[in-house]
Amino acid sequence: MKTFFKVDGLAITDEMFFLIAGPCVIEDEGLTREIAVETKKITAELGIPYIFKASFDKANRSSFGSARGPGIVKGLPILETIKEKVGVPVLSDIHEPWQAAQAAGVLSVIKIPAFLSRQTDLLLAAARTGLPLNIKKSQMMGPADILLAVNKVSESGNRRVMLTERGTFFGYNNLVVDFRSIPLMKESGCPVVMDATHSVQRPSAANGVSGGDPRFIPLLAAAGIAAGANGVFLEVHPRPEKALSDGKNTLPLHELRPLLIRLQKLYNVA
Repeated sequence: MKTFFKVDGLAITDEMFFLIAGPCVIEDEGLTREIAVETKKITAELGIPYIFKASFDKANRSSFGSARGPGIVKGLPILETIKEKVGVPVLSDIHEPWQAAQAAGVLSVIKIPAFLSRQTDLLLAAARTGLPLNIKKSQMMGPADILLAVNKVSESGNRRVMLTERGTFFGYNNLVVDFRSIPLMKESGCPVVMDATHSVQRPSAANGVSGGDPRFIPLLAAAGIAAGANGVFLEVHPRPEKALSDGKNTLPLHELRPLLIRLQKLYNVA
Protein backbone atom coordinates (compact mmCIF):
# COMPACT_ATOMS: atom_id res chain seq x y z
CA MET A 1 0.00 0.00 0.00
CA LYS A 2 1.30 3.45 -0.92
CA THR A 3 0.44 6.44 1.28
CA PHE A 4 0.60 9.79 -0.50
CA PHE A 5 -0.02 12.05 2.51
CA LYS A 6 -2.55 12.68 5.26
CA VAL A 7 -5.42 15.16 5.43
CA ASP A 8 -6.29 15.87 9.07
CA GLY A 9 -5.12 12.37 9.93
CA LEU A 10 -7.05 10.80 7.03
CA ALA A 11 -4.57 8.79 4.97
CA ILE A 12 -4.75 9.23 1.19
CA THR A 13 -3.53 5.88 -0.14
CA ASP A 14 -3.81 3.64 -3.17
CA GLU A 15 -5.63 0.96 -1.17
CA MET A 16 -9.05 2.52 -1.83
CA PHE A 17 -10.17 5.56 -3.77
CA PHE A 18 -11.15 8.59 -1.73
CA LEU A 19 -14.20 10.78 -2.20
CA ILE A 20 -14.48 14.56 -2.31
CA ALA A 21 -18.18 15.45 -2.24
CA GLY A 22 -20.67 18.09 -1.20
CA PRO A 23 -22.77 20.90 -2.65
CA CYS A 24 -21.36 23.41 -5.10
CA VAL A 25 -21.79 26.34 -2.73
CA ILE A 26 -22.74 26.73 0.92
CA GLU A 27 -26.46 27.50 0.80
CA ASP A 28 -27.19 27.48 4.53
CA GLU A 29 -25.75 25.74 7.54
CA GLY A 30 -28.61 23.25 7.92
CA LEU A 31 -28.48 21.93 4.36
CA THR A 32 -24.69 21.89 4.37
CA ARG A 33 -24.66 19.78 7.51
CA GLU A 34 -27.39 17.46 6.17
CA ILE A 35 -25.30 16.66 3.10
CA ALA A 36 -22.12 16.18 5.12
CA VAL A 37 -23.76 13.88 7.68
CA GLU A 38 -25.43 11.66 5.08
CA THR A 39 -22.32 11.41 2.92
CA LYS A 40 -20.13 10.60 5.91
CA LYS A 41 -22.59 7.88 6.95
CA ILE A 42 -22.47 6.26 3.51
CA THR A 43 -18.69 6.45 3.12
CA ALA A 44 -18.07 5.18 6.66
CA GLU A 45 -20.23 2.13 6.02
CA LEU A 46 -18.34 1.44 2.77
CA GLY A 47 -14.87 2.19 4.14
CA ILE A 48 -14.22 5.01 1.67
CA PRO A 49 -12.08 7.96 2.88
CA TYR A 50 -14.16 11.13 2.66
CA ILE A 51 -13.42 14.87 2.37
CA PHE A 52 -16.36 17.30 2.44
CA LYS A 53 -16.40 20.12 -0.12
CA ALA A 54 -18.39 23.31 -0.51
CA SER A 55 -17.44 26.77 -1.75
CA PHE A 56 -17.80 29.80 0.50
CA ASP A 57 -17.50 31.96 -2.63
CA LYS A 58 -17.82 31.03 -6.30
CA ALA A 59 -16.21 34.10 -7.79
CA ASN A 60 -16.17 32.66 -11.33
CA ARG A 61 -19.90 32.46 -12.00
CA SER A 62 -21.01 33.00 -15.60
CA SER A 63 -23.69 35.53 -14.74
CA PHE A 64 -23.52 38.50 -12.36
CA GLY A 65 -26.77 37.37 -10.76
CA SER A 66 -25.69 33.77 -10.10
CA ALA A 67 -25.36 32.57 -6.50
CA ARG A 68 -21.82 32.89 -5.17
CA GLY A 69 -22.22 31.65 -1.62
CA PRO A 70 -22.09 33.46 1.73
CA GLY A 71 -18.50 34.70 1.37
CA ILE A 72 -15.39 34.02 3.40
CA VAL A 73 -16.52 35.73 6.63
CA LYS A 74 -19.81 33.84 6.93
CA GLY A 75 -18.78 30.70 5.06
CA LEU A 76 -15.66 29.64 6.95
CA PRO A 77 -17.49 29.27 10.31
CA ILE A 78 -19.99 26.92 8.64
CA LEU A 79 -17.15 24.80 7.27
CA GLU A 80 -15.49 24.84 10.69
CA THR A 81 -18.71 23.49 12.20
CA ILE A 82 -18.80 20.67 9.63
CA LYS A 83 -15.18 19.85 10.38
CA GLU A 84 -15.64 19.78 14.15
CA LYS A 85 -19.20 18.51 14.61
CA VAL A 86 -19.47 16.05 11.71
CA GLY A 87 -15.83 15.02 12.02
CA VAL A 88 -14.68 15.16 8.41
CA PRO A 89 -11.90 17.08 6.63
CA VAL A 90 -13.20 20.08 4.68
CA LEU A 91 -12.16 21.51 1.33
CA SER A 92 -13.00 24.81 -0.31
CA ASP A 93 -11.56 27.00 -3.04
CA ILE A 94 -9.83 30.35 -2.92
CA HIS A 95 -9.71 32.89 -5.72
CA GLU A 96 -7.27 35.53 -4.47
CA PRO A 97 -3.90 35.19 -2.71
CA TRP A 98 -5.02 37.13 0.38
CA GLN A 99 -7.67 34.48 1.09
CA ALA A 100 -5.11 31.69 1.57
CA ALA A 101 -3.94 32.45 5.11
CA GLN A 102 -7.46 33.15 6.40
CA ALA A 103 -8.91 30.02 4.80
CA ALA A 104 -6.03 27.90 6.12
CA GLY A 105 -7.21 28.57 9.67
CA VAL A 106 -10.25 26.38 8.98
CA LEU A 107 -9.77 24.26 5.87
CA SER A 108 -8.15 20.85 5.64
CA VAL A 109 -7.48 21.17 1.90
CA ILE A 110 -7.27 24.29 -0.27
CA LYS A 111 -8.66 23.92 -3.77
CA ILE A 112 -7.32 25.95 -6.69
CA PRO A 113 -10.14 26.42 -9.22
CA ALA A 114 -9.54 25.22 -12.77
CA PHE A 115 -9.75 28.71 -14.25
CA LEU A 116 -6.98 29.85 -11.88
CA SER A 117 -4.58 26.92 -12.01
CA ARG A 118 -1.98 29.00 -13.89
CA GLN A 119 -2.09 31.92 -11.43
CA THR A 120 1.38 31.82 -9.88
CA ASP A 121 0.71 34.15 -6.94
CA LEU A 122 -2.40 32.21 -5.97
CA LEU A 123 -0.57 28.87 -6.13
CA LEU A 124 2.35 30.18 -4.06
CA ALA A 125 0.09 31.73 -1.42
CA ALA A 126 -1.80 28.45 -1.08
CA ALA A 127 1.43 26.44 -0.98
CA ARG A 128 2.88 28.59 1.81
CA THR A 129 -0.01 27.62 4.13
CA GLY A 130 1.42 24.11 4.28
CA LEU A 131 -2.02 22.58 3.74
CA PRO A 132 -2.65 19.89 1.12
CA LEU A 133 -3.71 21.42 -2.19
CA ASN A 134 -6.26 20.21 -4.73
CA ILE A 135 -5.27 21.78 -8.05
CA LYS A 136 -7.86 21.44 -10.79
CA LYS A 137 -6.58 21.14 -14.33
CA SER A 138 -7.82 24.08 -16.37
CA GLN A 139 -10.33 23.49 -19.16
CA MET A 140 -7.73 25.08 -21.44
CA MET A 141 -4.81 22.86 -20.35
CA GLY A 142 -3.36 19.61 -21.53
CA PRO A 143 -2.34 17.10 -18.85
CA ALA A 144 1.35 17.95 -19.17
CA ASP A 145 0.65 21.63 -18.51
CA ILE A 146 -0.79 21.03 -15.05
CA LEU A 147 2.50 19.47 -13.98
CA LEU A 148 3.99 22.96 -14.21
CA ALA A 149 1.60 24.02 -11.43
CA VAL A 150 2.89 21.12 -9.33
CA ASN A 151 6.43 22.37 -9.88
CA LYS A 152 5.45 25.86 -8.70
CA VAL A 153 4.10 24.66 -5.36
CA SER A 154 6.82 22.04 -4.93
CA GLU A 155 9.48 24.72 -5.24
CA SER A 156 7.70 26.48 -2.38
CA GLY A 157 8.20 23.38 -0.24
CA ASN A 158 4.69 21.95 -0.45
CA ARG A 159 4.49 18.49 -1.96
CA ARG A 160 1.07 17.49 -0.61
CA VAL A 161 -0.80 17.98 -3.87
CA MET A 162 -3.69 16.21 -5.55
CA LEU A 163 -4.57 16.94 -9.18
CA THR A 164 -8.09 16.93 -10.59
CA GLU A 165 -9.30 16.19 -14.12
CA ARG A 166 -12.50 18.09 -14.93
CA GLY A 167 -12.73 18.02 -18.71
CA THR A 168 -11.35 20.13 -21.54
CA PHE A 169 -13.16 22.66 -23.71
CA PHE A 170 -14.51 20.98 -26.84
CA GLY A 171 -15.75 23.86 -28.93
CA TYR A 172 -18.27 26.25 -27.42
CA ASN A 173 -20.36 25.31 -24.34
CA ASN A 174 -19.09 21.77 -24.17
CA LEU A 175 -16.46 19.70 -22.38
CA VAL A 176 -14.85 16.37 -23.18
CA VAL A 177 -12.69 14.13 -20.99
CA ASP A 178 -9.57 12.57 -22.46
CA PHE A 179 -8.94 9.70 -20.06
CA ARG A 180 -5.31 9.49 -21.14
CA SER A 181 -4.85 12.53 -18.92
CA ILE A 182 -5.24 10.48 -15.74
CA PRO A 183 -2.15 8.26 -16.16
CA LEU A 184 -0.24 11.23 -17.59
CA MET A 185 -1.08 13.37 -14.55
CA LYS A 186 -0.16 10.47 -12.25
CA GLU A 187 3.38 10.67 -13.60
CA SER A 188 3.74 13.67 -11.27
CA GLY A 189 3.61 11.29 -8.31
CA CYS A 190 0.48 13.06 -7.05
CA PRO A 191 -2.86 11.32 -6.49
CA VAL A 192 -5.28 12.16 -9.31
CA VAL A 193 -8.97 12.86 -8.85
CA MET A 194 -11.73 12.44 -11.43
CA ASP A 195 -14.29 15.25 -11.21
CA ALA A 196 -17.29 13.44 -12.64
CA THR A 197 -19.79 16.26 -12.14
CA HIS A 198 -18.08 19.35 -13.58
CA SER A 199 -17.04 17.18 -16.52
CA VAL A 200 -20.67 16.86 -17.62
CA GLN A 201 -21.12 20.62 -17.42
CA ARG A 202 -22.13 22.69 -20.44
CA PRO A 203 -20.54 26.05 -19.58
CA SER A 204 -22.79 29.08 -20.08
CA ALA A 205 -25.12 26.97 -22.23
CA ALA A 206 -28.38 27.61 -20.36
CA ASN A 207 -29.30 31.24 -20.91
CA GLY A 208 -26.21 32.67 -19.26
CA VAL A 209 -25.71 29.93 -16.68
CA SER A 210 -24.13 26.50 -16.97
CA GLY A 211 -26.18 23.52 -18.04
CA GLY A 212 -25.17 19.88 -17.91
CA ASP A 213 -25.88 16.22 -18.64
CA PRO A 214 -26.05 14.57 -15.19
CA ARG A 215 -27.01 11.18 -16.66
CA PHE A 216 -23.33 10.78 -17.62
CA ILE A 217 -21.97 11.32 -14.08
CA PRO A 218 -21.86 7.57 -13.21
CA LEU A 219 -20.24 6.78 -16.56
CA LEU A 220 -17.45 9.34 -16.16
CA ALA A 221 -16.83 8.36 -12.54
CA ALA A 222 -16.51 4.70 -13.51
CA ALA A 223 -14.30 5.49 -16.48
CA GLY A 224 -12.07 7.61 -14.26
CA ILE A 225 -11.63 4.77 -11.77
CA ALA A 226 -10.90 2.34 -14.62
CA ALA A 227 -8.29 4.74 -15.97
CA GLY A 228 -6.49 4.77 -12.63
CA ALA A 229 -7.91 7.73 -10.70
CA ASN A 230 -7.12 7.71 -6.98
CA GLY A 231 -10.13 9.79 -6.03
CA VAL A 232 -13.55 10.89 -7.24
CA PHE A 233 -15.03 14.39 -6.95
CA LEU A 234 -18.81 14.71 -6.92
CA GLU A 235 -21.17 17.56 -6.31
CA VAL A 236 -24.17 16.12 -4.48
CA HIS A 237 -27.42 17.66 -3.30
CA PRO A 238 -30.70 16.21 -1.97
CA ARG A 239 -32.66 18.34 -4.47
CA PRO A 240 -30.45 19.29 -7.43
CA GLU A 241 -33.34 21.04 -9.15
CA LYS A 242 -33.36 23.54 -6.27
CA ALA A 243 -29.60 23.90 -5.86
CA LEU A 244 -28.40 27.49 -6.00
CA SER A 245 -25.40 26.61 -8.17
CA ASP A 246 -24.52 23.84 -10.64
CA GLY A 247 -27.76 21.96 -10.11
CA LYS A 248 -27.70 20.83 -13.75
CA ASN A 249 -24.52 18.85 -13.17
CA THR A 250 -25.10 17.58 -9.63
CA LEU A 251 -25.70 14.01 -8.48
CA PRO A 252 -28.88 13.50 -6.41
CA LEU A 253 -27.81 12.53 -2.90
CA HIS A 254 -29.99 9.38 -2.93
CA GLU A 255 -27.96 8.08 -5.89
CA LEU A 256 -24.63 8.35 -4.08
CA ARG A 257 -24.62 5.00 -2.26
CA PRO A 258 -25.30 2.78 -5.30
CA LEU A 259 -22.72 4.70 -7.34
CA LEU A 260 -20.04 4.33 -4.67
CA ILE A 261 -20.74 0.60 -4.36
CA ARG A 262 -20.28 0.27 -8.11
CA LEU A 263 -17.07 2.31 -8.05
CA GLN A 264 -15.73 0.34 -5.10
CA LYS A 265 -16.19 -2.95 -6.99
CA LEU A 266 -14.58 -1.48 -10.07
CA TYR A 267 -11.62 -0.12 -8.12
CA ASN A 268 -10.98 -3.51 -6.57
CA VAL A 269 -10.91 -5.09 -10.03
CA ALA A 270 -8.87 -2.34 -11.67
